[in-house]
Amino acid sequence: MADVKDLSAYKGVWVFAEQREGKIMPVVIELLGEGRKLADAVGCELCAVLLGENVGGLTDELFAYGADKVYLADDPELKDYRTDAYSITIGKAIEEYKPEIVLLGATHIGRDLGPCLAVNCNTGLTADCTKLEIDPTDKKIQQTRPAFGGNLMATIICPDHRPQMSTVRPGVMEKAQYQAGRKGEVIKLNVSFKEGEIRTKVLEIVKSLKETVSLTDAKIIVSGGMGLGKPEGFDLLKQLADKLGGVVAASRAAVDAGWIDHSYQVGQTGTTVKPKVYFACGISGAIQHVAGMQDSELIVAINTNESAPIFEIADVGIVGDLYKVIPAIIEELDKAEAKD
Repeated sequence: MADVKDLSAYKGVWVFAEQREGKIMPVVIELLGEGRKLADAVGCELCAVLLGENVGGLTDELFAYGADKVYLADDPELKDYRTDAYSITIGKAIEEYKPEIVLLGATHIGRDLGPCLAVNCNTGLTADCTKLEIDPTDKKIQQTRPAFGGNLMATIICPDHRPQMSTVRPGVMEKAQYQAGRKGEVIKLNVSFKEGEIRTKVLEIVKSLKETVSLTDAKIIVSGGMGLGKPEGFDLLKQLADKLGGVVAASRAAVDAGWIDHSYQVGQTGTTVKPKVYFACGISGAIQHVAGMQDSELIVAINTNESAPIFEIADVGIVGDLYKVIPAIIEELDKAEAKD
């Protein structure tokens, strides 16, 4: 029989402060914003866990975004992310300091690290959460995520094990407010590994030569689906995106068809976005896609099918051929620029 944990010994909300090449990932700022709400509701401290080499200078940024404490592991073995090194280091810290809640971004790293930590700590993990809140009656965290292809929302609790762990999609939560000069406590973690514990070596890091796209930070997104009819349709969308200072995105169907890289995909199996303006061009509005963009401030849908589900959530609906509508929009933008 497994040892029964003393749940009352677990205190505090921890956020995994994912950094790459010495820069804090944007999702960390979102998690600190959400973590502050949870910590205030429970009545505990908000802490960040920072791993890397020569990353101590990032602690001030974490304090400014709301962390009360930063658990810092600074070691050459932690320079590049490796599952064993990070899961062992954080696992030991969890065992020693006993946080009640641990939050990670649902990035490539977070999705790898989270399950390993959960296994090491003999607890559960709720992946891809879209909502987190504290039950006022017992102070447990309620973790809500899409289920059954996004057709319903499931709220999950972890009543008998600690810590309670969640991964949260980038772009879902509100970012924490920056408070210049805010300070906190740095707690240095001991970093040590037994021989053979780290089973991988980073031989070389090869960055993709493809054009990178940052959908989570984009203010304007012009997204295309199967209604484009051909991959060249994205060239037209890029013209509109460039004119508006935005970026191009795509539905899963367009990605699966090989028309555009997966990094551009918006939806349940892609990126969740919250731009100021989202153009849905030739996108029918499948629930998996809608789950990734429904919180956009203004949704403009262009589709030849007036019964397309996308019109149900669109703020502006244009029934027409996108190959006529988009050039007309670009023309009007050109005219407006000429007047200025």
